[in-house]
Amino acid sequence: MTSDVVDLTIQSIAAGGDGVARTEGFVVFIPRTAPGDRVHATLERKNRFARGTLVDVVEASNERVEPPCEHYRVDQCGGCQLQHLGYDAQREAKAGIIRDTLARIGKREVAAPSVRASERRWRYRTKLTLGMRRTGDGWVVGLHPYDDPVALFQLRDCPITDERVVAVWREVMSAAELLPNGDELRGAVRLVGDGASITIEGGTRWATADQFLARVPSVIAVWWAPDEAPRRLVASRGHAPAGASFTQINAGVAEDLRDHVLALVRERAPRTVLDAYAGIGDTAAPLAESGSKVTAIELDREAAAVCASRLPSGSRVLTGKVEDLIAAALPVDAVIVNPPRTGMHERATALLQRTMGAPRVLVYVSCNPATLARDLARMPRYRIASLLAFDMFPQTAHVETVCELVPEGEGSA
Repeated sequence: MTSDVVDLTIQSIAAGGDGVARTEGFVVFIPRTAPGDRVHATLERKNRFARGTLVDVVEASNERVEPPCEHYRVDQCGGCQLQHLGYDAQREAKAGIIRDTLARIGKREVAAPSVRASERRWRYRTKLTLGMRRTGDGWVVGLHPYDDPVALFQLRDCPITDERVVAVWREVMSAAELLPNGDELRGAVRLVGDGASITIEGGTRWATADQFLARVPSVIAVWWAPDEAPRRLVASRGHAPAGASFTQINAGVAEDLRDHVLALVRERAPRTVLDAYAGIGDTAAPLAESGSKVTAIELDREAAAVCASRLPSGSRVLTGKVEDLIAAALPVDAVIVNPPRTGMHERATALLQRTMGAPRVLVYVSCNPATLARDLARMPRYRIASLLAFDMFPQTAHVETVCELVPEGEGSA
């Protein structure tokens, strides 16, 4: 039920990027608002909270800026959530999200962590995923409005994305008639080496993949994941780069984060290390080269193969789900976990919680404060020794967190 227009003052930013206000006992979430804004909004009440729709900004916060992206302003693009905030305010909001989430879900009272800035606040993304919809006039290739996940608007530019990636997408749009059959597809363009790769998801037939590659000269590898089938390489210019699908989206911040993780682990001088969700071995390989015996676990077979090729004798890769294989890798001196947004499986956290001979350090790299908090609540034997965040995705509400955990009674506060 939607109410009349109400007058609200925004107090903070919630996970996901909405502004938070309170009225008549309700917590209200309003997209595209800034802390300190006084706004008029209509409300749709739920059980204990309300969703607000911004009508107008009566008095703008000092933290509000004019978003430079036309799609953000005009098309209500849902790819970014925080372009209307100054950069320092974005980082402050992310620090608050981490602190509040750990307290609410994880029952861990911590100070708001520092959020290390990204050197590049625009044009940092080396990968862009777009929706693709066939229409009577051809194709619409773009993103969804934040308030309408079904609609799709035609993308002209994306200022958080490397211009080379946007240029490849323009080539793809010009060759759209050669895409697989099907009315709804998804595509992801990623920079690799001196070119780019593209992965197309959807459709059941693609007889024109070679012709498509010929029409997109910047692409060196075309991957296709048909409906209900695994991804495969369907066209390439020579040999597709190994591990091309696992390169970092913001390389500068990724390197900074990796160096921090390595420093935390090396400080404990571990003889044995478990690197769970290891990817292509960006942390496993340096630790193994510096003398630790590393067991890496990775589900994706291609990534696992790349990781194995980088490890010296004495270290190993286990291919499969972490929750199925972690028992075979314990006990160890140090554990690194870098799970997807869904966090760790309950079986994995339960094993880390009860295993005799707890690791001296457990470094949890999280891309989702909510699942980090949930997993910490499942592992009460570990105390937070340090917490540091990294702004991998400026202009969005996403944030990477590195949480250093030690068994209760050990380490510094």
